[in-house]
Order: sequence, then structure tokens, then C-alpha cells
Amino acid sequence: MFLRRRLLSTAAAAARGPPPIRVDLTVSAGRGVFATRPVPAGELLHSAQPLVCHPSPSLLHEVCYSCLRRKPGEGRVSSGGYYFCSDACREHAKGFHDVEKNADWTSFDDHCSSRGLKYPYMAKRLACMVISGAANADCLNILQPASLHQGTLIEMEEEFELLESIFRKAGFQEVTTFLTKEWYINVLARIRINAFRIELVASSYEDLLSSAAASVSCDASVGNAVYMLPSFYNHDCDPNTHIVWLENVDVKLKALRDIEEGEELRICYIDTSMDVNARQKILADGFGFECHCLRCLSGD
Repeated sequence: MFLRRRLLSTAAAAARGPPPIRVDLTVSAGRGVFATRPVPAGELLHSAQPLVCHPSPSLLHEVCYSCLRRKPGEGRVSSGGYYFCSDACREHAKGFHDVEKNADWTSFDDHCSSRGLKYPYMAKRLACMVISGAANADCLNILQPASLHQGTLIEMEEEFELLESIFRKAGFQEVTTFLTKEWYINVLARIRINAFRIELVASSYEDLLSSAAASVSCDASVGNAVYMLPSFYNHDCDPNTHIVWLENVDVKLKALRDIEEGEELRICYIDTSMDVNARQKILADGFGFECHCLRCLSGD
């Protein structure tokens, strides 16, 4: 009974106060998120809205162009043919969507589609957000960048030249104030390592392994998004925290079990049901690190 009262009291305090978390340096994994007090299982730690998101290209008319909510039936469609789930979402997207509508994206879409690329769409949307005043050009700089191979850099340079050319032809000369090759590569390097796939769906173990390792399947989710605080959570194959998406792109992080004060909060980047070899392959190929969590060290 005492424990129950204590947990109820802690939960009530959480509802009144700030999120029970802090960002700090870890011993071996860079920045991480830590509990500032005991957290009971099931407690909502915090919520977050994306810095930038984009629907999967194959689902542009099936999910909201702003919040990625799935289309239930009749929805509100803009003059550009994209679906918006509400007037609020259409208004929220008005700035960057107006910029997008004034440019011809045929060559950009063909380029990304032929190569199975999804992250350039997020960089394009961020550029449109910056032009419209909805975001700062350096809003992703605080996030950790991915290590890029020479081949990837060459591909990004081609994408940048294509993107810049489209904006210039559309009359957006102001892109020269921020849209440089360095800016584009900086943005893509951070999106590649910090983007979350929203509502991942796979029909089989093999499909999940393939899509998660390659991180290129546009049909595997309703879209992708980058967040500020959720991007600071490190990985564990036996996590104490998990991410929940309910209806749209806004994310909620909840405690999976009781967490002690000062304990690092960790999420799992992949499917926890896979064996250790599959998990290690996905983490190495898709995220660039070898997992040394207790579960992996035990061979489970």
C-alpha cells in the first residue's frame, strides 16, 4: 500500500512539474537522457513535436502532409492535391507548402524515386520551411551527425545541385543565404542518423531485417521525422523506455519499467525480438555502431 501511494504521488508530481529528465554526457555513448527522480513503469516521460517530418512518397495522398495522420476516409485536399487531415494542419503547413507549390519537383522526385531515397525529401522540406520563415537554417545543428562515406558525399552533392537549381528556377534567390553544399550535407548527415520511421510495418522477419538495415524502404512507414530531445536517447536491446506514436507524428516516450533516479533512459532502435546477430547487423549497417548492452554481451 505504501508503494502504491508513493507511485501515485510521484505520478501526480510529474503531471504538475517539468519532465523528470536531463540530458548529460554518458561514459561511452556521447549524450544521453537520464531520470531526475524515480519513474514508475508506464509513466509518460515527455512528448515532442518534430523539427521536420515528411510523408513516405508513396503515401502522399494517404497520410496528412503535415502531421502524417492516416487518411480515414474523406479528407481535406489542398490545391496541390495533397491530403490534410484538418484545417489546422493545412494552416500549419501553409508556409512551406506555398513554397513547394511554386517549384517544379519532377526531376527531384524522379531522382529520389529511382534511387530509393527518402531523406532528401526531408532536407527539401526543411529548406522550404527556412524560406517561409517556419524554421531556422541551423535548427538541426545540435544533433549528432552520421559518418559519411565518399560515395554518399558525391551523391549528396548531386542532390544539392539539383535542389538549388529547382529553387533558382522557381525564383527563390534568397536560398543563396543558407542553401550551400555544406548546409545540405550537414542537414542530411544529421537526418540520416536521427530520423525516426513512423509506424513501421513489415509482413515478415525478412522484410523487417531488410528495411531496417538498409533504411531505404519508403513503404515501410507513413513517413519519417526528426526530433530534438528524443534524438538524444541512446539504444539498448533491453530498453527501459519506449516511443509511442498515437495517430500522428507527435511522439510520446513512456517508461517500460520502474526506473531509478540517475538511471540512463534508453530506447531500442530496432525490433527487440530478433536474435543477437540480426540486431548487431542492423545496428552496424543502419546506425554505425556495435551494441554492448547487457543483452548483447550475454548472447541473448
